[in-house]
Amino acid sequence: MRSRIIMSMLTGGILLASTVLGSGTAQGAAASPSVPVGVPAEFGTDWHDPLTATPPVTRPHAEGCQVTLAEARFRDFTPYRGSYTPPDGCGDRWSKVVLRLDGKVKGRQFDRLGYLHVGGVEVFRTSTPEPSPEGIEWSVEKDVTRYSDTLRSAQDVEMLIGNVVDDTYTGVIDVKVTLTFYEGKPATAPDRVLTLAAGPDGPTLTTPRNSERVVAEVYATGSGGGCEEYWYLTVPATAPYSCRADDGPYREVQVEVDGRLAGIAAPFPTVWTGGWSNPFLWYVTPGPRAFDIKPIEYDLTPFAGILDDGRPHRIEVSVVGVPEGQGGWSTPVNVLVWQDPGKAVVGGGLLTHEAGELTDSTTYTPGTEHRVDTVGGHRLTVSGYLDTSHGRVRTTVTRALSNTSAHRWTDGETVDGLDASWTDDESVAVDGRGAVRTVRTHRTYTMNGATTLGADDRLRTVLTLGDRADTVTTRNGRRASWSRLDDTYRGDATFTVNVPREQRHAVGTTSERYRLYGSDGCYDRRLATLQGVLTGDRTGC
Repeated sequence: MRSRIIMSMLTGGILLASTVLGSGTAQGAAASPSVPVGVPAEFGTDWHDPLTATPPVTRPHAEGCQVTLAEARFRDFTPYRGSYTPPDGCGDRWSKVVLRLDGKVKGRQFDRLGYLHVGGVEVFRTSTPEPSPEGIEWSVEKDVTRYSDTLRSAQDVEMLIGNVVDDTYTGVIDVKVTLTFYEGKPATAPDRVLTLAAGPDGPTLTTPRNSERVVAEVYATGSGGGCEEYWYLTVPATAPYSCRADDGPYREVQVEVDGRLAGIAAPFPTVWTGGWSNPFLWYVTPGPRAFDIKPIEYDLTPFAGILDDGRPHRIEVSVVGVPEGQGGWSTPVNVLVWQDPGKAVVGGGLLTHEAGELTDSTTYTPGTEHRVDTVGGHRLTVSGYLDTSHGRVRTTVTRALSNTSAHRWTDGETVDGLDASWTDDESVAVDGRGAVRTVRTHRTYTMNGATTLGADDRLRTVLTLGDRADTVTTRNGRRASWSRLDDTYRGDATFTVNVPREQRHAVGTTSERYRLYGSDGCYDRRLATLQGVLTGDRTGC
């Protein structure tokens, strides 16, 4: 909507008039008509510190060595710059390395996006919660063992959480980031962690000549204070809506090697803690991945035979569907390489490259309730071989994407809703050493929500988000391991717009359930909140 503007901000220092969302299914009474004893009737000036149901990083039963990686107070867009030195007393081969961010902020502030680079490698990307006047604290943990190659030597450190502090937005973001190293049997981490170099025709990559596995990871985020922060809501230019894109909401993150399509993926539809025009949804429970933005991984091993020639190769990342000349996406790239210890030069080649036609159909139907229906998808299969020290190895990667969405809104966007799902199916088959090992992953992301704005200026948002993945590993056709992830967030919050904070009379309930189970065990945690009070926290399978 544009007639009643609700402001939100996410890095870039640009105010964004957030779209108000909703649908007929979300209309009804305000959230939380009755409350338990001990819970306030509405949000006050303070609430429970933010937390998520995601599992903590498992740690070895041993004492670790801790290093402070960054300690800064972000009040503008000046990066923190420091240095890193490997720890004493824990060797240079580790069974696990755990990154931990501890943050605090108080006053009034928007959600912000941040990154942390070590030696030019992006090891962490995050967003921040919105604070209470009295202040909040939060923490995030991440397993960064995969970056051990970078962490074995002294490195420059750069961190930024872009922020604006003035007479209105007073929250200074205070963070400390540490690394804890655990000595022991080394994990199967990559031998090298590479970043792209600047080339005359674009970014380039030069891999070791004995690379036998190559994986690119892209920290793709649509953000920065513009419509690409809400890319899943964009509509064709012919539709009367505040966020437009010629081809509608279909987005796909692609990787090319020397101009040839090498990888495709569906971006995760992250909702930041100021998203969907209703911060009361996120004060305690953020949406999935908002605090720990996971990179998209692309197995580029079929191209290793080409990359192993010792020359720089052009690597390009693009986002399908972004309007020409429009920014809003960040796509930093790391490349993880495993080397053949028994051979200095590994030869090989590309065997199969089958790129299906990208389908993207967006249909606008005008009416009292406007509607945009989108169906999109893409498929890619690549196969290559390497002549390694342990024989010829063939790797085949197949990825298939699909997206369906139904977006409905009324004139003025006072009623506006979305029902969308994305699937990203991937199969990586490695044929070598007398066996075929296949890893199949089926990812599903869902977003079903609505916001309505009544004549009394009461805005209600009802929203469900889902992050799911099923993974099965087989060896010669027999199942060797499996896992299933289901992270589901639900929220329902109502407040009065266009009034000072103390007159909003906000109420809201949120819940998150994170389940991860399979051949390695089970984890199940449920959180529930009411008016910012944590009313439920249960763990157990």
